[in-house]
Amino acid sequence: MGRDGAWTFDGEIVRIVPGRDRGVNKLRQLMGEVTVPLAAVAGISYEPGKKGGRLRLRLREGADPFTQAAGGRISEAADPYQMTVDPGRGGAAEYLVDEVRNALIIEQVPSGPADRYLMPGPDVPRTVAAGDGTATFDGETIRIQWNWAVEGSKKEAGPQQFTLKDLTGVEWIPAAGLENGHVRFHVRGSAHKLAPKLAPKHDPHCLVLWGLEKETRTTALFLAAVLARLPHPSAPDPAEVPAAPSPEQAVERAAEVTPEPAPPAAETTDHDALLRRLRELGDLHREGVLTEEEFALAKQAILRRF
Repeated sequence: MGRDGAWTFDGEIVRIVPGRDRGVNKLRQLMGEVTVPLAAVAGISYEPGKKGGRLRLRLREGADPFTQAAGGRISEAADPYQMTVDPGRGGAAEYLVDEVRNALIIEQVPSGPADRYLMPGPDVPRTVAAGDGTATFDGETIRIQWNWAVEGSKKEAGPQQFTLKDLTGVEWIPAAGLENGHVRFHVRGSAHKLAPKLAPKHDPHCLVLWGLEKETRTTALFLAAVLARLPHPSAPDPAEVPAAPSPEQAVERAAEVTPEPAPPAAETTDHDALLRRLRELGDLHREGVLTEEEFALAKQAILRRF
């Protein structure tokens, strides 16, 4: 515990509570208490300094939608997985680190990427107010309303609305120096096919960011809420997943691996060949060459010949 917050570990969850001190970053205070399951942790460290030190929790890639959305775009002070340790509390911090590391070893938690989100995203609804408009998200639908600073092309396109099913991705480029940033929503089947080539101020699926601190906070939480409800980055692209065969196609494929009818004499004498064929079909089924339906059809055809 300290002015910056408190971390606790019960053997299964690292519980992070931000401090209420005026110096605690507003983004961390907005997020509130964060619970990190051990399965989402890749590592933990304590860095001692001349005055106190710093705790750092490293999460597995793809385990947390907030890290996925905000990684590399927020300051260390805003990172909920870092905490300043007060002078005299270094021993407690080192003890916490040892306990978490031991649990990771005992539970054999992998440090590699996660294939699904292990932590929930921020609750909804969420709103982000940008330079030329405001976007709201209710958990299913994103709505964009323009303000007085919007460019003519966006104003002509009018308010925008699309659901999560319409999204193929979200792009966040923070403001840097005198250059504005933006949030761009990549919408599937959009009529604005040139949108990725359009400047952010002209793209009706794009919000211009002026780089305000409050804007950065709300953008990070908004996008984390959206990403948590989109398919995980490791999930296969639906366009690349082969469609299930129709019943007619299944019968045709089964016929390709089903032995041709043999003469009546062979049907009664060559049981060993039929058994070998059954084993071959089983191997094809286990390797994924045959679907469950195809395997069943081919097996029935052979069993009828015994």
